[in-house]
Amino acid sequence: MSTTQQKLMTNWRWWLCSLLFVATTVNYLDRQVLSLTYEEFIKPEFHWTDANYGTITSFFSIFYAICCLFAGKFIDWMGTKKGYLIAIGVWSFGACLHALCGWGTALLTGLDGTKALAALEVGSNVALAVSTTSVYLFLLCRSILALGESGNFPAAIKVTAEYFPKKDRAFATSIFNAGASVGALAAPLLIPPLAVKFGWEWAFIIIGGLGFIWMFFWAFMYEKPEKSPRVNEAELAYIHQDDEIGEEKKPAQDEPSIPFVQCLRYKQTWAFISGKFFTDGVWWFFLFWAPSYFSNQFGAPATSPLGQALIFTLYAIVTVVSIIGGYLPKVFVEKKGMNPYAGRMLAMLIFAFFPIAALFAQPLGINLNSAWWPAILIGLAGAGHQAWSANLYSTIGDMFPKSTIASITGIGTTAGGIGSMIIQKVAGNLFTHAEEAGAAFRFLGFEGKPAGYFVMFCFCGVAYLIAWTIMKSLVPKYKPIEL
Repeated sequence: MSTTQQKLMTNWRWWLCSLLFVATTVNYLDRQVLSLTYEEFIKPEFHWTDANYGTITSFFSIFYAICCLFAGKFIDWMGTKKGYLIAIGVWSFGACLHALCGWGTALLTGLDGTKALAALEVGSNVALAVSTTSVYLFLLCRSILALGESGNFPAAIKVTAEYFPKKDRAFATSIFNAGASVGALAAPLLIPPLAVKFGWEWAFIIIGGLGFIWMFFWAFMYEKPEKSPRVNEAELAYIHQDDEIGEEKKPAQDEPSIPFVQCLRYKQTWAFISGKFFTDGVWWFFLFWAPSYFSNQFGAPATSPLGQALIFTLYAIVTVVSIIGGYLPKVFVEKKGMNPYAGRMLAMLIFAFFPIAALFAQPLGINLNSAWWPAILIGLAGAGHQAWSANLYSTIGDMFPKSTIASITGIGTTAGGIGSMIIQKVAGNLFTHAEEAGAAFRFLGFEGKPAGYFVMFCFCGVAYLIAWTIMKSLVPKYKPIEL
């Protein structure tokens, strides 16, 4: 493309990328409300244990995984515009619905209002009934949230493939994927103050309501690039620069779609599945358990200035480094002349080493009696995940036709949800067991609950190198699917 054409080219694709960023930010804000209200509000009011919390987070992960299996096909069938609107509408409704769990628990257990819940005697039969009932109500709300949220990444990845050439997709994905970090970054500054001032119920309602505002902008801003009045010929040519010369540019819906069962016959699909299965749970572990970790191990609850500063610092590191990670393959492709897949895999190998920092979080934090070391090191591990994830998602667009991208994304995200479910359930039971066992539970010099945390950090540190090795063995070189 000539310099004159570049100057005349519209940049509507970046406006849509910003909308994807906002949607992903809202997505992660909605997920974080529970983790940031759990330790100080939810746990004492409903008499939960870490095992109860682990059950809820693991159920969310597995139900999210099941929904992702169909969400990609739903987005491909419904279309990006309508599919995305339905997805965010459902998850916003589910997020707001959490606010009724206290009222529902009191009603079903025969108590006189929500204030009576926390006043119950710990360990009593009524307290056990409250705990059990509330867990089921939260499971219902989390299932609705998971159902809607499962459509976010398949839709966003599909938009990226529609609006960006291959060389720019990892960077565009890293930008909208940074919304996960920004959502987690903003969460400790927004959610605990809302819970303190208005009650934990209003934190769910206010944060959940943001999605309904986003729907208004999406409805008026998105059209396919070929139909959008805001995309001129120069930008359209830039978007389609990967097409072969002389090949007729067909809209994605006119391409043949790969049947679900046939998708599982390709090594490329299993490479993506492996990358998601081993690593998604690591990110969700940090997302769901970091506030509780800082509160339990260092006496820094999410409502305290120190707790908020620690979580903010953690995700500030994640946000900055992860965006750079998405730009790295572009450098390898344009400066080193590598094909997009090779450049992406090299970048992913580099970022697979970042989570090793998590191995040092617990030793340095406990031995130096400072929560700042874990915050910084977990932040580096999380940054490695987000940079890894942006490149991992982009490998789909490298090797599959656009008509199947959302479906493959859904399949891989399902695998990631299954992996996360296992990690969340193991973590919840492990922490409860380690706390009850005390000095009888030991691991590499730690005992009790600190030993439980160190067990989890050890797995998180090596998961990405395991995933990369499997992916490379399945698809050693660039090999797109040809229909």
